[in-house]
Parts: sequence; structure tokens; C-alpha cells
Amino acid sequence: MPPSILLRRVLTEVVAAALTPLMLVLLPLLPLTAVTVAEIDRLRARACGAPSSRLRPAHQSWTTWCRARVRTSGLWRTDLPIFLTALLLGLLSLLVVFFGFIGALALVTSPVLWAFGVAAQVGPFTPTSFGQSLAAVPAGAGLALVTAALLVGFSKVRDAALLGFSSRHDLDLQAQLKEVRNSRASLTEAFEQERRRIERDLHDGAQQDLVAVVLSLGLLESAASSGADKDRIQALALRSQDQAERALRRLRDTVRGIHPPELSDLGLVAAIREVASRSPLDVEVVAEDTDDSSLSSPSAGAVYFAVSEALTNVAKHAGVDHVRLELYCTQDGVRARVIDTGIGGVELGKGTGTGLLGLRERMRSIGGDIRVTSPPGSGTTVKITAPAEPQW
Repeated sequence: MPPSILLRRVLTEVVAAALTPLMLVLLPLLPLTAVTVAEIDRLRARACGAPSSRLRPAHQSWTTWCRARVRTSGLWRTDLPIFLTALLLGLLSLLVVFFGFIGALALVTSPVLWAFGVAAQVGPFTPTSFGQSLAAVPAGAGLALVTAALLVGFSKVRDAALLGFSSRHDLDLQAQLKEVRNSRASLTEAFEQERRRIERDLHDGAQQDLVAVVLSLGLLESAASSGADKDRIQALALRSQDQAERALRRLRDTVRGIHPPELSDLGLVAAIREVASRSPLDVEVVAEDTDDSSLSSPSAGAVYFAVSEALTNVAKHAGVDHVRLELYCTQDGVRARVIDTGIGGVELGKGTGTGLLGLRERMRSIGGDIRVTSPPGSGTTVKITAPAEPQW
């Protein structure tokens, strides 16, 4: 066990010992006290490296959460047993801290006390000479270590009791909360990457073209005011028009990357065929006799961008010219597969799988998923599933 965890366990037991009298005072408010102590104990266990997470949502105040918690069966099934265990162990820790550390301190400082004419008595031991007071120093250090070891043991007993008394519902809720936190972090990172991509596309594309338009219009104005010949004015006007049209095309491409109009106007199947037609690959689309009318906008959008990212990865990294795209839509949802015979070896979150990783979190947020099968040298298959309606 790392020294930092051992230190946390000792310190949290000392704090628990100090707060035990307060727990006794608050016994008349037992339901609220039990809920509060149990939640604090979950936080303590997590700080000490135990598999535990808080139940209180981060956005909810302690008062609101405690009032709601005391009206559930979790109070009697989980929180009250944890509170009683914490109270018992707190009393034991209080005794151990008081007699152990106070005794250790008296033994360690015994030579100093002897110099002032005080014989430090610890239990049956009382030094009768300066030599005995010196010999008490290592004994005090040993007592401190034994006390710390007992407190670490009490801390582990708390962890065992917390896990033992926690209901299956609470454990499942903690696991779901952990998954939600991880998904939220992944989605935040994915959104940040998308924001940077849009910013980069605008800066390197349409913005540069618009700057060129402004400069061309300035030259056009200068030429017109100086009485330049008609051919020069016409050439500057045509160049400005070309630059404006190029900026408009780049803006349309950027907007299409955010949300393609084909998806809203024609549906998922048509949008998938459109993105396949724009791909540099020879994309074989298999989407016969499939109806996407029951798909909601979040599900269709998530599948569209996942397929688009998978095709982009094939074009960049697979080393092949042909890819097979299968799309099946039903009343319950949609399934898609992007299959290539390239070099394989793709792992989500590593190298070429980073874009799909963020999209997988987006897919999971609506109840779908993305799975990648990619043995080295045997091609890659990206399987995409999504429900017709998000599971919100």
C-alpha cells in the first residue's frame, strides 16, 4: 500500500475519533445524521483508495439530498448500519488515539521531561533514572507505529463494512455515476476537438478567402477611382467574385461538417450515400429495402458522423481503395458496418481510433455503441448501433 494512502487512513481515523463526540450529540437527529455520516464515509473510502463513490449528485446541495435520502429505503438498509459501524469504530479509534499517541508522546519526550524533574508515567512504566527515560524513546516510537497500524486496520474494517452494507442498488448507482463521469469527460474532450477543428477550418479556409476578397475589392476601388482601363477593372471584379464564391464553398463545407443538410432534408440513407459519393474511396453501399423514417435526429446524426469518421480513417490509414458500407434501418434502430481489407491493428483511443473514441461516447449517450474489430493484417470492421429514439 502506498505511504500516502497509509497516511490518509491514519489521518482520517484521527479525524473520525475527534468527531465521535459530535456524532453522539447528534443522535437525536438520527436519520439525517446517519445519511450524512454514511455519505462522508463513502468520500473517506474513496480518498483512501477503496472502490467507493459518492451518491449525492455534484449539483445537489447537502440539505436537499439528505431530505430526499431519508425518505428512501436506503436509509435503513445502508446508511444506518454504516453509521452504527462508524460510531463503534470511532469510539475505538478515540481510545486508541488518546492512549496510543498520548502515551507515545510521553515516552518519546521522557528525557526532556526528566530534565525538568518530571517522571513521565505511561501505564505501569515510570522511569527512575535518566537512562530509563532514554530507553523509553524507542519504546514510544514503537507504540506510535502500533497505534498507527491499529488505525489503518480500523480504516480497512470501515471499508469492508461500507462495501458489505451497501445495497446492490447503491453499488449499481455508483458504477453508473462513474461511467457517466468518464463519458462526460470524453464528450467534453471530443467537443473541444471539434471546436478546434471548426476554428481551424474557418481560419485556414473561409477567413483567408474573405481577406483576399477585401483586398481585391480595395484594389478594385483604387482602380475605379484612378480611372483605370475597363479591362483591369473587370479583371479585378471577376477575381473578387471568384474569391467570394470560393469562400462561400468553404463555408458550406464547414457547415456540412457540423450538420449536413442532406441529413435533415432527405434522411440518413440519402446522407450516407452522399458522404460515400464524396469519399476518395470506392465505397460499396449496401442499404437496400431499409426505412429510416423512424430514426430520431440525434440517432441519425450520431450514426452519420460515425460512418463518416470511419470512412475517413479508411482513406487515411487502411491503404486500400475499396470499402464496403452496410446500413440496416428498422423500427427499433439502425445498424451499420464499415468493412475494409486494409492493414488492421486499429484500437479505439490510440492512433487512428481517437476520432471514433469521442463518437463512441456520443453514441453511448443515446444508448448505442461503436465496436471495432481489427486484427493486424486482416482489415478492420467498425460496427455501429443506435436505437431509433435516444434512451433519455
